[in-house]
Amino acid sequence: MNAWNADTEAGPADAGAVTVVEGSSFCISSQSGDIIPGGSQGVFYQDTRVVSEWVLKINGALREPLGARTPTSFQAMFVGRARWEDGRFDSPLVVRHQRHVGPGLRDDVTIRNYSAAPAVCEIELKVDADLADLFDVKGGRVAAGAVVRRTVRGPELHIEAERGGETRGTVIRAAGGQAGEEGLSFRVVIPPREEWSTTIIVVPLINGEGPDEPFTEAAAAHHRTGVKRHLAWEEHVPRVTVTDRNVQNVLNRSQSDLGSLRIFDDEHANRVAVAAGAPWFMALFGRDSLLSSYMSLLVDPNLAAGTLQTLAGMQGTKVDPDSEEEPGRIPHEVRLGVTAGMALGGTAYYGTADATPLFVATLGELSRWGLGDDIIEPLLPHADRAMEWIEHFGDRDGDGFVEYMRPNPHGLLNQGWKDSWDGINFADGRMAEPPIALCEVQGYVYAAYVGRSLLARWSGDSELERHWAERAAVLKRLFNERFWLPDKGYFAIALDKDKQPVDSCASNMGHCLWVGIVDEDKAPTVAKHLMSPEMFTGWGIRTLASDMGAYNPVSYHNGSVWPHDTALVATGLMRYGFVDEASQIASGLFDAAAYFGGQLPELFCGFDRADFPEPVPYPTACSPQAWAAAAPIQLARIILRFDPDFTRGVLHLAPILPDGIGDFRADNVLLGRSRITIRASGGGGTVEGLPPGLQLRHEPRPPLDSDLPGHVPG
Repeated sequence: MNAWNADTEAGPADAGAVTVVEGSSFCISSQSGDIIPGGSQGVFYQDTRVVSEWVLKINGALREPLGARTPTSFQAMFVGRARWEDGRFDSPLVVRHQRHVGPGLRDDVTIRNYSAAPAVCEIELKVDADLADLFDVKGGRVAAGAVVRRTVRGPELHIEAERGGETRGTVIRAAGGQAGEEGLSFRVVIPPREEWSTTIIVVPLINGEGPDEPFTEAAAAHHRTGVKRHLAWEEHVPRVTVTDRNVQNVLNRSQSDLGSLRIFDDEHANRVAVAAGAPWFMALFGRDSLLSSYMSLLVDPNLAAGTLQTLAGMQGTKVDPDSEEEPGRIPHEVRLGVTAGMALGGTAYYGTADATPLFVATLGELSRWGLGDDIIEPLLPHADRAMEWIEHFGDRDGDGFVEYMRPNPHGLLNQGWKDSWDGINFADGRMAEPPIALCEVQGYVYAAYVGRSLLARWSGDSELERHWAERAAVLKRLFNERFWLPDKGYFAIALDKDKQPVDSCASNMGHCLWVGIVDEDKAPTVAKHLMSPEMFTGWGIRTLASDMGAYNPVSYHNGSVWPHDTALVATGLMRYGFVDEASQIASGLFDAAAYFGGQLPELFCGFDRADFPEPVPYPTACSPQAWAAAAPIQLARIILRFDPDFTRGVLHLAPILPDGIGDFRADNVLLGRSRITIRASGGGGTVEGLPPGLQLRHEPRPPLDSDLPGHVPG
């Protein structure tokens, strides 16, 4: 079997499923709280499904679900009605069920008897653990070669399986419960107007060892380290107040979701990175984590610092065609499951063309936010190793562009952010053949060159500054010559194996605006295409124009709308001075978020707003998703035109808030070592608590490459 070349789209998580997440652990259940076997539901710990069935029956019947909610990202609450002993319809037995996920699972179940008579309850909890790898569950596959053993040890049911030389297991117990091979059982009599409760604990095992801080019956769930971290995050992030309550709710939800998607390094207590998203991508992804942390700088620059530090520790050191590791390369994905190890002989897969240049570009941006030398300086050698990968491995044929082509039969066919098998195609619908040089990847490389040049200036190395500035200028010239389609007025999405432009009109060129690689004279027609009815739906930017041969509004990458992609396009438009267009996109995406309860999903369908008055959900979109959560934060930053630059000693604030948003205020914003307050209304803004040495300028930040050695305006 192959872990990495499975379809990159998430598998279905069942309609109406309830998802809770903490770190890399998550639980998917039905609206009743039951975990139904045979699908994708379950409890997942370190990329293994440690519970595949959790079905509660009272007096031989399932609960009648009445409501479900998730008050926090790691907690769900369910309420239902249980069957009365004689089977009558109007039962007075109400079941309250509180679930916490983390280092396993804790379920607190309470049955309240609202009648004037005692209630006899035969309670059965059927539990199973297939201990399947996340890759198998996501792909709908049944893993072979593992024998599951079930043993009852006193009050506990132990389920274990060995696969690939590793043993994974689950221990289930409950206060007052009788353990059997099928689960747990209770027989209770609940007095009139009283209640009965129990606590069900699930402890995951890896090679016989449980987590350092498992759930217990004695310790309150909200006293755990994970809960304390989340509460500390809520205190740490900015406090946002906006006249437009929808915008405020979306920004607050984004901050909360980003907090829930953080993953921690046990060996470095203060190092925090961001996972790609729930439920299937609760792991470190190079591209996703870097872009998410970049777009979240206004919330907490330390997310970017932790992501960079974590990825630096996994940077490639050798050539391995199986995992596609190469010296200096930043990994695409890091997994802990057994199947990943079997497929690759390790836990990291490196098949991505963009994570490595994004690593350097993100470090360059982070250096302008005032973090200490103790964070930036240790990462510079890793940035230089990344630059060596770009020059010697990324540019496969020496033509000045970074290309990709998998060296094995199991890696990803497409290695940009549109990494589905059919994501890169010509205007007539034909798929491009590798090696493929994506337009946005060249943009990211350009951003890496500019970023490394400015980092050299920061460290006082004028020779290195000039070297990378010259490389940036050469790449910009080559890119505008080779990728530009003069007869169409936009940039090719890629060059194919024959160095022919792949001529579809796609959102990727908006990323090129974001990083500034587009010549000034070409930007107006690019903007016109991005804002055309074929690309802009009224909610966001389609990944592929509606008049292209491969267009499908219900596809993963060929016509859908991805919030992070839309936010980066808006950032690019704002960078080139298309203020009205960027504001229109921001307003559309904030409007769309309202229909998703304030939580933008991974993607939604690309139908036009004029045809459907509400955005149409994509069937298997993940939520919360890190870069979707970060997208509203990035939009807030661009309409504020908030850009600190400690290397130049300035802070730019030049708001252009769209009509209807009203007043904007953000307290407790971390900038350098200070906490500031940002106020904005219409076209004016102020900052309180400005860090020493920074000068406030009420004008947009000039292009980063504007004063590099040898810069010639595009």
